[in-house]
Amino acid sequence: MDEKRRLGWFIFFRVVVVSVLLGTATMLNLEEAENGIYPSLITVLRLIVATYLFSLGSFLFLRFTNKYTRFLTYLQIIWDLIFVTLLLLITGGISSPYSFLYFLSIINASILLARKEAYYTASLCGILYGAILDFQYFGKLASLGLSPIPAWQYGAKFVFFTIFINFVAFYLTAFLTGYLSERARKSESALEKKAIDFDELERLYRSIVSNLGSGLLTVTNEGRIRVFNRYAQQLTGISHEDAYDRLLPEIIPAMEKFVDRILSPQTGEVAYLSSHAVKMVIGFKSVPFNDAEGNRIGAIVNLLDLTQIKQMEAELKKADRLAAIGELSARIAHEIRNPLAAISGSVQLIVQGDTISNGDKRLLTIAVRETDRLNALISDFLAYARPAVPHKAAVDLNGFAADIQTFLATDHRFGQIVLCNDCPPGMTVYVDRDQFRQVLLNLLVNAAEEMPSGGMVRLSASLDRLEQNGAEQLFTRIIIEDNGPGMDSAIMARIFEPFFTTKQAGTGLGLATVYRIVESHGGTMHVESTPGAGTQFIISLPGEP
Repeated sequence: MDEKRRLGWFIFFRVVVVSVLLGTATMLNLEEAENGIYPSLITVLRLIVATYLFSLGSFLFLRFTNKYTRFLTYLQIIWDLIFVTLLLLITGGISSPYSFLYFLSIINASILLARKEAYYTASLCGILYGAILDFQYFGKLASLGLSPIPAWQYGAKFVFFTIFINFVAFYLTAFLTGYLSERARKSESALEKKAIDFDELERLYRSIVSNLGSGLLTVTNEGRIRVFNRYAQQLTGISHEDAYDRLLPEIIPAMEKFVDRILSPQTGEVAYLSSHAVKMVIGFKSVPFNDAEGNRIGAIVNLLDLTQIKQMEAELKKADRLAAIGELSARIAHEIRNPLAAISGSVQLIVQGDTISNGDKRLLTIAVRETDRLNALISDFLAYARPAVPHKAAVDLNGFAADIQTFLATDHRFGQIVLCNDCPPGMTVYVDRDQFRQVLLNLLVNAAEEMPSGGMVRLSASLDRLEQNGAEQLFTRIIIEDNGPGMDSAIMARIFEPFFTTKQAGTGLGLATVYRIVESHGGTMHVESTPGAGTQFIISLPGEP
């Protein structure tokens, strides 16, 4: 408690004491005392009213200013000493029942100030009280209406003994209250420091928990949620108020199978369908936490959205697999191409001879045609395995898509296809024009071939801002979407592999080549599809060359 507040409580305490004195003084009929040692009740009332006014003035002064608090404290102690001394003078001196009020003055001094000031106050109390009794005994206060007769009746020894006992009592009170007051101040100071440290720790805890880059929640032994930080709210779309005191499986249903073991250390992954119907993979780690006595009172569960990490892992595995397949296949294709050229040349020379029958010439002509087709296939494969370095330039995406739309208008495969160009006007991408034309043509033709009975293909684009290495980077997001039959997860897992195809006459190099071209542009590509609900090919390209 600070000095100003202590002083305020002291003033309030004095008002209470004075109010009690007012009541006792009223009960004493001072005007009717037969021995004449009490003055009139009016004098006591005047002293009490003056004390009320002084207390009120001090309270108002203390309320409206923070200055001179220490001076006002000293003034309060001095006033109390004067008040008690005057009260003793007008209520009988040695016969007065109010000498105990000096003890309250000493106690107040030790509480408001310090042990040293308590000793000073005890000394003043002893001097004032001793002076009253001595002067009363020797008749020096008769002019003030304080008769020496009561002191004479007690005798000199009694007067001396009373002064001595009160001196000892005053100093003992100063010693004890000073000691206790200092201990109380030290305890209060330590408590305030602990409270400040606790508040700082609490603010730090709240700041850390609220701004963690992962979900953090705590559950009781019964599995009910208590803490639910901001990341967990964003991850689940559920507020802390809605999650509080609910069972964990009510928030993340897939956690049901881990509930029995959640209070012990464990890690795992669960599937989660967000409030926006987005499939997510959430990793979790739980550890128990105990109270001060070591008793387990619940568990801390850390949540992390692993969806993008899993996608990246899948993309990396796919890229590594494709790179390995591509490198190996390129070496094989290169080795095949040389003997294939020799075979083709030899067969052509044989066909040109005069000794070959017409039937054999037809067979040899078929062999030449098939070797040419095989050579074209190998050329396409080498284009996939070893793509040319792209020469990027700024391309207006809307106009570029419009040119492709015009080109495909005469293609019989687009006879019943509605091709929509929803790319925003003025949007620019930095690509190799020829290579990116091949990308869009391949994807659009594939979409049309999947819908021989007709359908709609939409080409759209938007800008995305993503955090990479602590910096914000701009990406162009291009989507080729159709409302065809879609594909299952098994096909999507292999859709970009070379020589994997679902078409009877396909080579399986179209999408693989598209993937490598996008990759060589520093972009990414993935497919999203649901059987019976269409397919989306999503390309992300850097916004700068």
